[in-house]
Amino acid sequence: MIRRSLTLFSLAALLAGCGSDGGGAAKAGDDGPPYVKAHSLQQLMDVVMEPDAQVFWRSSGAVSDTGGTRDLTPNTAEGWAAARSAAATVAETGNLLLTPMYSKDRGPDWIQFAQDLVRAGRQAETAAIDRDSAAMFETGAKLSEACSACHQAYLPQEQAARADST
Repeated sequence: MIRRSLTLFSLAALLAGCGSDGGGAAKAGDDGPPYVKAHSLQQLMDVVMEPDAQVFWRSSGAVSDTGGTRDLTPNTAEGWAAARSAAATVAETGNLLLTPMYSKDRGPDWIQFAQDLVRAGRQAETAAIDRDSAAMFETGAKLSEACSACHQAYLPQEQAARADST
């Protein structure tokens, strides 16, 4: 019993320490939660958004090549779970883009683009839950549209800023 109490006390102390600003945290507002930015926008896109969007896109529609036409719709529980997980990650990444860490100093269109991404990700997740191949294809297109709209507005600016800094 004493050992369990000490473990719980130690865990509580550790968690209390995690809440303090160790230099890497950014405040959302005076009474908002601290956010710790673990990735630059480019890293977030490269290691989270793009791979998960690709998992979803590769789980919908069909592909035709010299070997014929193949349906990409998942045909196993694991395939459907992967598509759902990817869609959920895309939606939550859209939410992350709404935080001050990523939305600060961006226009109102940034908020709209991020909200569109959340909406498309949630619709994609629903399609995977329902195992609806037609809805997977439709929501894959909506996801692509959400990404493209943001990239048209912001990608040229990001590339120009990187070129100016080198």
